[in-house]
This record gives sequence, C-alpha cells and structure tokens, in this order.
Amino acid sequence: MVQLLGEFDCKLDAKGRLMVPSNLKKQLPNVEAEGLVINRGFEKHLVLYPKNVWEGMVEELSKLNQYEPKTREFIRYFTRGATSLTLDAAGRVNLPKSLLESVGIEISDDLVLACQFDKVEVWSKKAYEALFDKEPENFAFLAQEVMGNKNRGEDGK
Repeated sequence: MVQLLGEFDCKLDAKGRLMVPSNLKKQLPNVEAEGLVINRGFEKHLVLYPKNVWEGMVEELSKLNQYEPKTREFIRYFTRGATSLTLDAAGRVNLPKSLLESVGIEISDDLVLACQFDKVEVWSKKAYEALFDKEPENFAFLAQEVMGNKNRGEDGK
C-alpha cells in the first residue's frame, strides 16, 4: 500500500499545468508509466490518486448494489469528472479546467498538495489555510472522539 507523506506548495502555470514536486514523485515510483487519476474531493478540493489506488476504489464501487438508488447516486457523484493524467516530459500534469472550476481553483491560485495515506488532496492555498482557521480548540478531545474507541471491542470493553 502506498503511504504518501508531505505538504507541497505549488502553482499552476498559465495553461493549467501542475509540476509534480520531485519529493512527491519519488514516492510514486511508477507514476511516469502508470499516470494518475484526478477527481473531486468531498470538500472544495481535488484529489490525485495513483492509478492502482483508483483502480482499487473502482473495484470496490463495482461490488456495491447497483439496484439501490443511493448507491447509484453516490457512484455518479463520486466518479463525476474523474480524469486520467499523464506526466509530460517535464513532470507536469494538465489539470482539467472543469474540475478546477468546480472547486473554485483559478489558474493564478497558489496550491497546496496535501498527502493523505494513498492519495493527494489538491487545495487552493487560501481554502487550505482556511480549514485550519477552524482548528478545534481542544485537538486532544477530537482525537479522543475519533480514535478513543479504536482498541475496544463491540461491547465497549
């Protein structure tokens, strides 16, 4: 399983191309051959997936019950706009204008690439920094809420 680390400040060029930072590219050894997939995130950001990670997610989605309307709706929204990307000779990927517009990223925006496990979130720098303006007053309490019962069984013991 891919374990990506780091946050990277980037900028789109005038043609909407993003230079994949060398330290990130080193963590993606087959990226030149396999490429990436980009799609919308759950908030106002985009997500870059290594091709094999995206394929695993699609495989999981294909196992869901297609006869349930909520399942079809989720799949439709989740996969809407998904686009394969290939790196050019200079190590850049061309981000689709429709996806950029859908999350409010403009060509002139500074970006942050934020690694999360096996994917990379793509945020406008302003939106990313605004996330942390809402940082919980007591992060330890949030950690307890999210992770506190991790080692407990179903019966709470």
